[in-house]
Amino acid sequence: MSELNISNNVSSEAKEDILYLHNRIQGFVNGTEDEERFRSFRLSRGVYGQRQEGVQMIRIKLPFGRLSADQLVRIADIADKYATEKMHLTTRQDIQVHYVKLADSPQVWAELEDANITLREACGNTVRNVTASADAGINPNELFDVSPYAHAFFEYFLRNPICQEMGRKFKVSFSSDDNDTAFSFMHDLGFIPRIQDGKRGFKVMVAGGLGAQPMLAQELYAFLPEEEFIPLSEAVIRVFDRHGERASRGKARMKFLIKKIGFDAFKELIEEQKLACINKTYEIDESRANLAEPATRTAFDAEIPSNEARYQAWLDTNVFEQKQEGFYGVYIKLPLGNIYNEKARAFAQIVKDGFVADDIRITVNQGFLLKYARKEALVGLFNRLEALGLADPGFDSTADITACPGTDTCNLGIASSTGISAELERLMNEDFSDLIYNHDIKIKISGCMNACGQHSIANVGFQGMSIKKGAFVMPAMQILLGGGFDKERKATVADKVVKVPSKRAPQAFAALMTDFNENALEGEYFNNYYRRQKEADKMYFFTLLKPFTVTTDVTDDFFVDWGENEKYVKAVGVGECAGVVLDLVGTLIADAKEKFDYGTKALESGNWQDSIYHSYNSFVVAAKALLTGEGIACNTQKKIVADFDENMVEKGFASFGGTSFAEQVFQLDSAEPSLEFAQKYHAEAKAFMAQVDEIRTEQITRMEAQEA
Repeated sequence: MSELNISNNVSSEAKEDILYLHNRIQGFVNGTEDEERFRSFRLSRGVYGQRQEGVQMIRIKLPFGRLSADQLVRIADIADKYATEKMHLTTRQDIQVHYVKLADSPQVWAELEDANITLREACGNTVRNVTASADAGINPNELFDVSPYAHAFFEYFLRNPICQEMGRKFKVSFSSDDNDTAFSFMHDLGFIPRIQDGKRGFKVMVAGGLGAQPMLAQELYAFLPEEEFIPLSEAVIRVFDRHGERASRGKARMKFLIKKIGFDAFKELIEEQKLACINKTYEIDESRANLAEPATRTAFDAEIPSNEARYQAWLDTNVFEQKQEGFYGVYIKLPLGNIYNEKARAFAQIVKDGFVADDIRITVNQGFLLKYARKEALVGLFNRLEALGLADPGFDSTADITACPGTDTCNLGIASSTGISAELERLMNEDFSDLIYNHDIKIKISGCMNACGQHSIANVGFQGMSIKKGAFVMPAMQILLGGGFDKERKATVADKVVKVPSKRAPQAFAALMTDFNENALEGEYFNNYYRRQKEADKMYFFTLLKPFTVTTDVTDDFFVDWGENEKYVKAVGVGECAGVVLDLVGTLIADAKEKFDYGTKALESGNWQDSIYHSYNSFVVAAKALLTGEGIACNTQKKIVADFDENMVEKGFASFGGTSFAEQVFQLDSAEPSLEFAQKYHAEAKAFMAQVDEIRTEQITRMEAQEA
């Protein structure tokens, strides 16, 4: 591997992260690093295996989707150097670059950190990128700007030991107002601004999620004071880490934990964890979020639009008045969330030229939002965007489709989401051109059930599937209807209606739009129309779309997916979007010792707060290792501790001076956090680590004797 070049601008914490990734890659290449353990490690550093063997997708973490023009240029330059000629914007307001060599990933990270961009916890079983309404700060309806709160959340939980290796991923959003454009209803934690008695706070939603079993979030608090949102979030994450499923990944999201134990029991666990939280309140420093300010440029040349008709359509669909008088927000529609690096640099130059503020926001539907455009700058801005092909009207309309990469690069992709997306856009341009003005019907496409394209909250959703036909398999799409919002902004999960061959999905969509145009009431929103027709005849939409499910008359082209040239082959690899479960005893013991070492370093550096949770993790992971060695299946952390008492302490294999392992480990829940407690707890963890090797040696000897 080549030598790393890390600039002096990179923080010491990030430098340590990058060097550690570099060393772990060397160990993996040399065969001294366990493959599963390494996979879990690299995922939490934003390095994700692609469908194509030997290359990685690098996910770049951009809190609430904010980046500067210089940062966008840096990403484009890095993509050109180490990846491909384009980048991909995601529904979580990240940027992904593809086809990166594993050996290059530390250098990619180093060059990103030089521009204050991180990969840490962009993937894996961690707190993922914090999302927020892109229009935060300029939304005319907002009570206050949520951007500083989203940034504070990101900073507080980055590298925080309580959320580095949870049972599954954890997703958080901040919406600007009750329109809930950051989709709090589908997040583990969602925040919507409230003001009560002149005081800022949030309505808090909890335990939403998509995937194979989508569930809507529930209201946890109608009003939570702003200074309590970080402590509350920490308590929720501690509960999820402690009690969440770890053996079955399919049940390891917080929505399943609440379904299992009940909402009231979940709230009681949150209250129990609050004592262990270091901060009982947390004040927000708004200056750390680097909020947008108008560009200093105020004079612009008089210009005429290069295309008057497109300019008017662009004004109608992509431009809105900000709450700041005299300024406008401008949306950029990006088909499939893709933008070529050369075009991204030219786009960044427009920002640098002062047409807008140096605050680019990635939107949750894979576009851009520019802020603080002056009225007299709009024509010039349009002309420059139009020259780059970035002034397409219809942002966030029916014609602005959201789609994941699908079978292009993802291991889990079953059918092409990008190919059919292009075909649907072509169909709309030709036969339903007015849909660029429709901001009610949203189309979302996922290549598999995991819903990275958010198909289950779409008014019209498509999920990649397959259909067996004789000896062959053809790509297919499950059509879902009625998800997302209705006219009253009530959120719903979409219903599965029919499965059709992918090549017939555009025809099915055309039939649906024709029926909507003919039978919807004046001004009726799609979801209201959907419910009305379904209430009158529950089979209405099945009957409407059933003709497109027929496979008796298919031709050879049905076995070639949209955007492809070769015959379709269903090839689903091992997914990495949820991390992995480690079960090798030696690997787990090594992990436990590593976590104990983290606690030692944290204590020595004066960071006793983090040391407490590192010590806790070393207890639990070491116990899991020894239980695994006994052939005992391990589930939640709470159950691991109970099982260790039953199978190791009560049988005399381990001892804690007359107390139980549970009493030993769960002290952190009942003791007020302090330096003294951190030192005591760390010493007790050290004593347990000393026992672990002895217990494991005895365990192996005993089992070998039994086998003999």
